[in-house]
Amino acid sequence: MAMTMSQKILAAHAGLDSVQPGQLIMADLDMVLANDITGPVAIKEFEKSGAERVKDSAKIALVMDHFAPNKDIKSAQQCKICRDFAAGQGIENFFDVGRMGIEHALLPEQGLVGAGDLVIGADSHTCTYGALGAFSTGVGSTDMAAGMMSGKCWFKVPQAIKFVLSGKPAQYICGKDIILHIIGMIGVDGALYKSMEFAGDGIKYLSIDDRFTICNMAIEAGAKNGIFPVDQVALDYMKGRFDREIKIYEPDPDAEYERTIEIDLSALKPTVAFPHLPENARTEWGEIPIDQVVIGSCTNGHISDLRIAAEILKGRKVAKNVRAIIIPATNEIYLQAVHEGLVDIFIDAGAVVSTPTCGPCLGGYMGILAQNERAVSTTNRNFVGRMGHVTSEVYLASPYVAAASAVTGRLTSPKEL
Repeated sequence: MAMTMSQKILAAHAGLDSVQPGQLIMADLDMVLANDITGPVAIKEFEKSGAERVKDSAKIALVMDHFAPNKDIKSAQQCKICRDFAAGQGIENFFDVGRMGIEHALLPEQGLVGAGDLVIGADSHTCTYGALGAFSTGVGSTDMAAGMMSGKCWFKVPQAIKFVLSGKPAQYICGKDIILHIIGMIGVDGALYKSMEFAGDGIKYLSIDDRFTICNMAIEAGAKNGIFPVDQVALDYMKGRFDREIKIYEPDPDAEYERTIEIDLSALKPTVAFPHLPENARTEWGEIPIDQVVIGSCTNGHISDLRIAAEILKGRKVAKNVRAIIIPATNEIYLQAVHEGLVDIFIDAGAVVSTPTCGPCLGGYMGILAQNERAVSTTNRNFVGRMGHVTSEVYLASPYVAAASAVTGRLTSPKEL
């Protein structure tokens, strides 16, 4: 039976010749992930089951990134639960302060996930790793516990939507604009429990960071996963990082897709998702004053995102009424930004640079919004109260738009500067 790229990965890990949409399978996992919020819940379920040892300590990653460095006693306790469990189980892929990073940027960087892998994570944005040709998806903490115990997880094989990308993106257009445009087209449930599979000549113009961003936000369209073909861009990223066998799966020419959507990248404009859903995508906006800008997160905290922000902020100043917060996604990215002089540019402009953390994205810390405040953010969700007070507003945007908005004090396209 003809299969899509995602279906081939699932079939291989289930030890089957083929699978079909809707089929329930049990499959072997290459990596199981949790963080300092979801990890303690999974650990509690693990212990409650009576299990004594994890199946394979090398295939588990625990990343302290949501409230680390710890913001209060409760968050410190959360991290301690994970820290003690990792030590007791001999989990080598435990990432804490000083070795940390935002999980979905950190795992690819450290070579823990790669092409052909099957990955689950107790965090919805685990779908990020599809940029490398992996099938990766978010699960609940109970499934995470089961994955630690057995090294397996059950899946319902998803149908797929094919997105054919053509054309070369114009100036100031990056992966964030592309995925916001797509979510604006199909809605937050437009790909519900489906694979978003990307194809087309336009892919060659997308950096690996663009692809990480696009796959990261596949869940915002309701998708089970997002996935790109493994080309030279992906292979170059994995070279020197990923030391396991690279397994490349390609869709069959006659693979069945629920539908095919064609997108001309050259026609896209800077896109912003207005409150309070990622599907509220707009390319035009009026005079909208803002209070805060956040550039970072698992979606847009890559080195290319920081370079974009520095390009806009160099020689300019953050508006007096705006708090600009810049968060490199990992320590490696942070250090690279220091060496390239990007941090100097940010500080000279009046921005603050934080240690890697999810922090403000989920309304945790390092940038909480007060009543009626507005933020332009490169994060991935803008639900009611997502970054603070229930009356606050979050506008999702690319680092180009976010940095430009920091300078003007209002929602601004970089073309306006």
